[in-house]
Amino acid sequence: MTAANNTYDVVVVGGGISGLSAAKLLKANGLSPVVLEARDRVGGRTFTVQNKQAKWVDLGGAYIGPTQNRILRLAKEYGVKTYKVNEKENLLHYVNGKAYPFKSSFPPTWNPLVHLDFNNFFRTMDEMGNEIPKEAPWRAPRAEEWDKMTMQQLIEKICWTSAVRRFAKLFVNVNVTSEPHEVSALWFLWYVRQCGGIMRIFSTTNGGQERKFEGGANQISECMARELGDRVKLQSAVYRIDQSGDMVVVETLDKQIYKARYVIVAIPPALNNKIHFNPELPPLRNQLINRVPMGSVIKCMIYYRENFWRKKGYCGSMVIEEEGSPIGLTLDDTKPDGTVPAIMGFILASRCRELSHLTKEERLKRICDIFAKVLGTDEALHPVHYEEKNWCEEEYSGGCYTTYFPPGILTQFGRVLREPSGRLYFAGTETATAWSGYMEGAVEAGERAARETMCAMGKIHPSQIWQSEPESSDVPALPSSPPSGTGTSLQSTVSLNSSESPPSCLLPRQQESLPTRRALFPKTKPSNALLSCPHCKVVEVWPVYMHETHVCSLTCTVPTK
Repeated sequence: MTAANNTYDVVVVGGGISGLSAAKLLKANGLSPVVLEARDRVGGRTFTVQNKQAKWVDLGGAYIGPTQNRILRLAKEYGVKTYKVNEKENLLHYVNGKAYPFKSSFPPTWNPLVHLDFNNFFRTMDEMGNEIPKEAPWRAPRAEEWDKMTMQQLIEKICWTSAVRRFAKLFVNVNVTSEPHEVSALWFLWYVRQCGGIMRIFSTTNGGQERKFEGGANQISECMARELGDRVKLQSAVYRIDQSGDMVVVETLDKQIYKARYVIVAIPPALNNKIHFNPELPPLRNQLINRVPMGSVIKCMIYYRENFWRKKGYCGSMVIEEEGSPIGLTLDDTKPDGTVPAIMGFILASRCRELSHLTKEERLKRICDIFAKVLGTDEALHPVHYEEKNWCEEEYSGGCYTTYFPPGILTQFGRVLREPSGRLYFAGTETATAWSGYMEGAVEAGERAARETMCAMGKIHPSQIWQSEPESSDVPALPSSPPSGTGTSLQSTVSLNSSESPPSCLLPRQQESLPTRRALFPKTKPSNALLSCPHCKVVEVWPVYMHETHVCSLTCTVPTK
């Protein structure tokens, strides 16, 4: 079908990675798509700025890693190179006013109970997640129970210590830019699961933050837009979609009319509320889009004259757990050739909302103050440039990184997230089944929606709608092992004469119908363990559940976190 009289095979609403991926695939299959983008640029929630001070900087989505094979395929097709985020030197964990260097994916601890608690939290999260189908989380055996629960409630159930509860809160903040009390436990467990588990989603090396694109992430969208040519219409906010006639009629705010056989809506669910639909959306779809908000985040880039943190033996990655700190997590953002030294940080969730009223300069001062404390140098107080992007003020995003589901929504309304409505099909990273919330999920969703419309036209069989992606040969995935950086292995000798009960904090427990709360790994026979702490040399006999890791005496006086 030609574009005569603005008539196309498919109108795609939204010129982010998802919408452009859909249009690209449709065009490659001989169809005629048009992309209507509300902004004056393509890219959606990716946003690359170029200037003299920063060269280029990603103020939106930026990170990619192993198993994100679709976005890596597009990058290879367009010749966009990737580079690894620096993590050669030590990371820093700042807690209780002190900075602790470490080298693993997660902050370590010498406190035996905190060590046990970390292991229990990580393993319980992954085990619960493994019960949830990636393509249909509402079908999980305990879906209704977990969906009634917030992540705050789940954290309180499975975490014993304040240290792990505090870290778990940060873990939620960092991954979904919302607070634990705001999100459904079922949805968050699914979110971590569909990204490959705790290690994959949180890690830099071999994880979701391993790499960035040289020149910025927006290149992917710009390359697709160039390929589509004049089929991409900017500053074309969609106002009305009418599918009551033979053709679907799409009208923009500037009164342009487009007609098509099908429409793909590739915008965040909540933004569907900006469009007038005729006929009205089905009841569950209409309710869904009114119940799923966006996360809150300000992405910040602080530039310095030199990489003083590397000279001190730090890579630039910081996990900051301090009340009042504007930033919870940072990564090095120096250019791959070593120029333009910078540290990236996120102001997340409720902290984002609290600090939005400040001026840009006031936020920068607070960030530099905490950097100086964590890095132990006044050099952090003297940046040479600063960039930030408050995604909460973006009219055509409504927030970032992604939509989150409050309690009770996923089981009641989740099944209509991807469900077509007449001749309307839905894309956007929120509708993906792997790496939803990331650029990878956006590509998966866009291409799936394109194949759905091709199936409706009779061009492909329904079995061809969902397609797997070969692993990237350039960024292969290593096995994602369980977290191992949360403690140290302590030498022990074991006596089999057990006569007293283990301390209650070490006993495996049942938490209602949650998975068994275990002290360590799979349950084994309790034994007396003669334990020698390598720091305080105290030896004490405790009956504990033995496996690969042992605990030292509670009387150890080594400073703990």
